[in-house]
Amino acid sequence: MKLNALQALFLGVILVIGGTSHGRAQEPAQSAAATKPVTQEEMGASSKAHDEKYVIGNDDVLNISVWKEPDLTKAVPVRSDGKISLPLVGELQATGKTPLQLERDITDKLKNFITTPEVNVIVQQVNSRKFNVLGEVSHPGSFALTASTTVMDAIAIAGGFRDFAKKSGVYILRKGPDGKESRLNFNYKSFIKGKNSDQNIRIEPNDTIIVP
Repeated sequence: MKLNALQALFLGVILVIGGTSHGRAQEPAQSAAATKPVTQEEMGASSKAHDEKYVIGNDDVLNISVWKEPDLTKAVPVRSDGKISLPLVGELQATGKTPLQLERDITDKLKNFITTPEVNVIVQQVNSRKFNVLGEVSHPGSFALTASTTVMDAIAIAGGFRDFAKKSGVYILRKGPDGKESRLNFNYKSFIKGKNSDQNIRIEPNDTIIVP
């Protein structure tokens, strides 16, 4: 049977469309085969947040997680003797170590019970690093210290000045490595006028701010 010119053109268009659709249908399968899936182990390793500078202290609260082990994943306080307790692991020294060091210690202990344990240690609450604010502030006392706390921050955390506070006579008592105590002055009145901005220093652990 002979086809006229119009019928031949119509048949050619159908063949072209069919071939294109067939080629597209195969693309996802080829792409999926060429892409290597990310394993759970790789995801776990890449998502860890290691702190190599912070040193754990007494009363800190640690968030310890072990992949696929819900009974070992919990918030653990550091006791006054500097140790923590975990199932299977028992007691471990935590104070004086970084989270990364403690993570390695826990991993070594768990290798006796779990194949390739994935452990993550994060400091959930810092209670060992504290500073004091005393004198004419609304809420004198001891407060948890963060890395960026300045004198102004500390006064604000303590509720601010009372009405009769001597704002120009604030000072910080700080002990050095040799045990000697130094006095660092902070003139609030000058500071808010843009003067002596270098006096708004960062607070260090165990600093005591006195507001006369």
